[in-house]
Amino acid sequence: MKITQLLQEDKVTLSLEVFPPKKDTAVEQVSRSVREIAALQPDFMSVTYGAGGGTSAYTVQLAQEIKAEYDVPSMAHLTCVSSTKETVKKQLECMQEAGIENVLALRGDIPADAEFPLPDQFHYAVELVRYIKQIAPEMCIGGACYPEGHPEAVSKAQDIQHIKEKVDAGCEFLTTQMFFDNDIHYNFLYRIREAGITVPVLPGIMPITSAAQMKRSQELSGTVFPRRFLAILDRFGSSPEAMKQAGIAYATDQIIDLLANGVNNIHIYSMNKPEIAIAIMNNLSEIIKC
Repeated sequence: MKITQLLQEDKVTLSLEVFPPKKDTAVEQVSRSVREIAALQPDFMSVTYGAGGGTSAYTVQLAQEIKAEYDVPSMAHLTCVSSTKETVKKQLECMQEAGIENVLALRGDIPADAEFPLPDQFHYAVELVRYIKQIAPEMCIGGACYPEGHPEAVSKAQDIQHIKEKVDAGCEFLTTQMFFDNDIHYNFLYRIREAGITVPVLPGIMPITSAAQMKRSQELSGTVFPRRFLAILDRFGSSPEAMKQAGIAYATDQIIDLLANGVNNIHIYSMNKPEIAIAIMNNLSEIIKC
C-alpha cells in the first residue's frame, strides 16, 4: 500500500523506523528486533539507508521482508550523498523488483572526509525526487524537513522554499526531523501552509533514553532541547532504567499533545528497540482509538 493512501484515511496512523544491520554478523539480531516491532502492526515501517550508504545493501531486503513476511507496508530510504546516479538507478530497480511502493528521497548527511558532490552524483534531494519521478513514476515519494530549519540553510524562509521545490518536483508527503517542543512543530506547519505546501507532514518523534543519545541527536539535527526535557535529563540521566522510562513518557506526552491538536499521523524513530516501541504503543492503546 502506498503511504499517501494511508494518510488519506480519517484515522490515526503510527509508523515506526528501523535500520538495517551495519555488519553481516548483526543480521540475525536486527531481524529479531524488526520482527518484534512489526508484530505491533504499525501502519507502516521505514527502513534507513545508513550513514554514507553503508547499509544500503540491506535496505531493500529488509523493506521487502517487512512487507512480505509481516504484512506491514514498508518504505525504503534512498540517499544521494553516498550514491552515484547509476547506483540510485540500480537501487530503484531493486525496489521495483521487490514490490516496494514507497521511497524516502534524501540527500543525506555529508561525511566529514567525503568529497561531495562528485560529477556523477545528485547534489540535492530535489534532483533525486525528479529522477525517481522520471524512471519510477509509480513510486510514492516522501521527503524530509526540519521544523527548526535545516542546519545548512541561510534562513528559515530559504529552507521552506527548498521544501516547496521538493514538493513541486513530486514529493507527496514529508517527515520531520526530531523535535522536542511541539510548539516548534505547530509554528512550522503554519509557515509551510502559508507558503503553499499542502502535502501531509508527519512529525518525527524520537524517544531519548540516555544522555549519549541526546548528545548524538543534537549533533545530527541541531535541535534545541526545552528546559523541561533538560530537567528530566539532569534528574534521571545517571540512572539508565529511570532515564529510559522518563524518555518514553516524554515522547508519549508529545504524541498525545499532537493527537489532541489534530495531528493524526505520527512517525516514531524506534531505532530497532522493540521494548521502546512496545511501551509507547501500550501507552497509546486506547488513545489512538478515539
